[in-house]
Amino acid sequence: MTNEKDNIKVNAFIERLKQWQNEFKILREIIRETELEEDYKWMHPCYTFENKNVVIIQDFKHYCALLFEKGAIMEDPYQSLIQQTKNVQAARQLRFESLDEINNRRDEIKWYVEEAIRIEKSGKKVPMKKTEDYDMPEELQSKLDEMPKLKEAFSQLTPGRQRQYIFHIGQAKRAASRKNRVEKYIEHILDGKGMND
Repeated sequence: MTNEKDNIKVNAFIERLKQWQNEFKILREIIRETELEEDYKWMHPCYTFENKNVVIIQDFKHYCALLFEKGAIMEDPYQSLIQQTKNVQAARQLRFESLDEINNRRDEIKWYVEEAIRIEKSGKKVPMKKTEDYDMPEELQSKLDEMPKLKEAFSQLTPGRQRQYIFHIGQAKRAASRKNRVEKYIEHILDGKGMND
């Protein structure tokens, strides 16, 4: 059954889901009890306030989730918000493994959605780390020191591209792996490209 607030792309997305279909329907219902507008972005249902993203419903193999765009500055009275990885600065998730869990946590979910709306209305922004606040992998730093052209090219990259390299190289546990990653991306950096360009 559809209603006038339905987004056609969201309807189609939910109908195509192989798992989590009923969970998405309930999460959608809870969110639509608020003033948020339904949209479809990044191939998922996205809910906005004055065209600003507030919460996205996500599906994964072992759970589904609500991703709050400014979750890092939301109150967390239920201690339920999850930072996906240590490099995610702003967003936080609420995760669910079953329809029963969603139904049992309905009041909690509604509280977090209302809190996310309150944060968006307040105009608060998540303080983001600058590139220089991150630990530069030793292997990357020594290669930048060794090759002035590479250092110049790296400094010309956008902060987001610089962080991509810092994260990716720094995540390797072994020094040899970090060194290999540096070597792999020298040409990319010299060409002014990000890792995925």
